[in-house]
Amino acid sequence: MKSIMSLLLLVALGLTSCLTKETNTDTKKAEVPFVWENANIYFLLTDRFNNGNTSNDLNFNRTEETGTLRGFMGGDLKGITQKIKEGYFTDLGINAIWFSPVVEQIHGSVDEGTGVTYGFHGYWARDWTALEPNFGTEEELSELVQTAHEHGIRIVLDVVINHTGPVTSQDPLWGDEWVRTEPQCRYQDYESTVTCTLVENLPDIRTESTQEVELPKSLMDKWADEGRLEKEMEELDAFFSATGYPRTPRYYIIKWLTDYIRKYGIDAFRLDTVKHTEEDVWADLWKEAVKAFADWKAANPDLVMDENEFYMVGEVYNYGVSGGRWFDFGDRKVDYFANGMQGLINFEFKYDATKTYEEIFSKYSTALNGPLKGQVIVNYAASHDDGGPFDKQRIKTIEAGTKLLLCPGSSQVYYGDETGRSLEIEGTVGDATLRSFMNWEELASNKDVNGITVKAILAHWQKLGQFRAAHPSVGAGVHQMISNEPYYFKREYVSGDYNDKVIVGLDLPLGAKSVDVSGVFANGDMVKDYYSGQTVKVKNNQVALNTDYDILLLGK
Repeated sequence: MKSIMSLLLLVALGLTSCLTKETNTDTKKAEVPFVWENANIYFLLTDRFNNGNTSNDLNFNRTEETGTLRGFMGGDLKGITQKIKEGYFTDLGINAIWFSPVVEQIHGSVDEGTGVTYGFHGYWARDWTALEPNFGTEEELSELVQTAHEHGIRIVLDVVINHTGPVTSQDPLWGDEWVRTEPQCRYQDYESTVTCTLVENLPDIRTESTQEVELPKSLMDKWADEGRLEKEMEELDAFFSATGYPRTPRYYIIKWLTDYIRKYGIDAFRLDTVKHTEEDVWADLWKEAVKAFADWKAANPDLVMDENEFYMVGEVYNYGVSGGRWFDFGDRKVDYFANGMQGLINFEFKYDATKTYEEIFSKYSTALNGPLKGQVIVNYAASHDDGGPFDKQRIKTIEAGTKLLLCPGSSQVYYGDETGRSLEIEGTVGDATLRSFMNWEELASNKDVNGITVKAILAHWQKLGQFRAAHPSVGAGVHQMISNEPYYFKREYVSGDYNDKVIVGLDLPLGAKSVDVSGVFANGDMVKDYYSGQTVKVKNNQVALNTDYDILLLGK
């Protein structure tokens, strides 16, 4: 983008603040319906985002020296809540926050050849019914959800059914009736992807089992020590009695996970390692999640945000938008959209991001209004376990924001995308390099990242995010190019009586600009450019502005 970097330096000095307040009025929020097809989701690792409570940084004597970025660093639920209250997410146009799992993690550590590692990432469950004390308390989770809802933000809880945490001297195996420890997955077909362990020493839950099982003795002993064994057993009895489900591993975990919805009002689940678990497991989870969400709404009518049902988005590793509804194992194709998921994470976007705007936008609009109509895909440029993200060196931070946030579909902002947080950390092994602590200090000092300051990067992502949040047509609308040079396109979203239209121009000349808006805006309409903050009246089917930027984001 020709002159955008130098011009954004001006924005970073203070213009963004006033524009943020302009575009996020209570009236505007109330008028704009939330649709998951247009969601702007912020994904963060709970431990690596913000430390709101330093008193919970060490638990269970986790004091071994770890590999670089492989131990707990202090981020917690209270830290997320603090940033919601500060308006950080609102300023970014974020309307959903997905954070890594917060259930209690294994107490011990493992070394998978990458250095001693603790379960800082949240994917090594020890007890699905308890919160990890490093992350926070039940009261803090409740406050987080309620605070988010008060700010118009949904909460997406990351959940795992596929496996327990690794076995350590402090974390015993759950038993052969509950888990398998071999064979290790070979990923050659459906069977060798699903009925196997992802890696060595990651016990795989027997989610396919129809055999009723007793709870692991270690878990019951833990509950007894904590004084809640009787309560937990009574709740399980009530669940199995009400549902008629057999006491098999999958249904125990489904009960424990849906409790978080019923108790806190969680809005959505992000499903971990989806293709490694039988698809009907997810269908069962969806059925119980919908019930739990309805129960929470009935019990908390004053806290209900809208009429949206519970939402589930799946991580089917290597699924791409080009596959349509299907994921191909080689010997079998599975439609996960027919098994409880309304959305899937799109691993293809990082490749498409190397193409031109029109190639990307037209491709995604065609797919989402064709084979995937009615479904959601979640695009991302960077993530926590993708070693080949778009712009790993952070030399295209402006381009990444433009392409991700203006692409049809839902967008996933990985923490630090908007601040140029480094994805290449010296001394790390494997995915740890993607998981450094959020670079708040670099934002405060306005560090230069490959020729552009952190505040300038943030200003760009904020403006695009606010535009998306204010206009469902950006992610959920039908895309149509208006002209190639200069490049303009329009989007339109219609749902019942609601209609939203926008026009966007990219790589435009600086200074005076004029665009034909006939068929989108009417003469006399007041139209705002969400990038410069200017508002103008449509005259003679034209919108004419003079701005210092090469982007126009036009909407009413």
